[in-house]
Amino acid sequence: MKIRVWQGDITALDVDVIVNAANECLLGGSGVDGAIHRAAGPELLEYCRRLGRCPVGEARLTPGFNLQARFIIHTVGPVWSGGNSGEPEQLARCYRTTLALAESIDARTLAFPAISCGVYGYPAEQAARVAVSVLQEPRPEGSSVREVILVAFSTEMAEVLTNATLID
Repeated sequence: MKIRVWQGDITALDVDVIVNAANECLLGGSGVDGAIHRAAGPELLEYCRRLGRCPVGEARLTPGFNLQARFIIHTVGPVWSGGNSGEPEQLARCYRTTLALAESIDARTLAFPAISCGVYGYPAEQAARVAVSVLQEPRPEGSSVREVILVAFSTEMAEVLTNATLID
């Protein structure tokens, strides 16, 4: 599976799946969550209302609606509490459950934002290491996922993500 870093607007990408760093209510919010909800249109909010809540570390699938992406996978990352409350394991679970859900719909290309790095306060370098570590885990034979794009919202985040992909 190819992993690459891209800086820009995740909602503009033409991929099978855009991953949303959502809150537990799935009803939109600030940051990437709000941007995805705005770009996808009001149908996404209605669909998410019917889905109900999504606990930390889990993932939910919706259509992409007005996005170029066919689907959105919403995952809820942990709020940073110093790193001793299971945050790394919870964040890793976000990536694993998202990948498994993507496999279930035969997705080939996924775009991930920097989960938990915004208002949830997860330190960017640590979050990037968790993300890349999970993404580099062996995939099941016959895995549909061919490419993962780590989307950065800033030059600084792009550098952090790029550095994480260079560490073995």
